[in-house]
Amino acid sequence: MSDSLRRTIRTILQTVLGLAAALPVLVHTTGVPSALPGLGVALAVAAAITRVMALPAVDALLPAWLKMAPSAPPAPPAPPTPAEASTAGAPEAS
Repeated sequence: MSDSLRRTIRTILQTVLGLAAALPVLVHTTGVPSALPGLGVALAVAAAITRVMALPAVDALLPAWLKMAPSAPPAPPAPPTPAEASTAGAPEAS
C-alpha cells in the first residue's frame, strides 16, 4: 500500500470520527449560522484524533495498513561543484 493511500485512509477515518462526534449537534440545527458550533466540534475532534494518531505509541497499536510509513534517512550532502571546489581553499577578497 502506498504512503499517499495510507494517509488518505487515515484522514478519511479521522474526519468521519469527527463528524460522528458532532452529528447530534448538526442534526438539531437547521440553519447555517446555528450549525457553526457543530462544524467547530467536528473540526476540533478531527484535529484531536489526527494529533493522537500521530503519536508513536498510538501508531504502534494501529493495524499495519494504517501505520505511518517509516521516515526516510536524510539524504547525504551533494558533492561540491568544480567551481565551489576551486574556491574552497582561496582566501576571501574584502
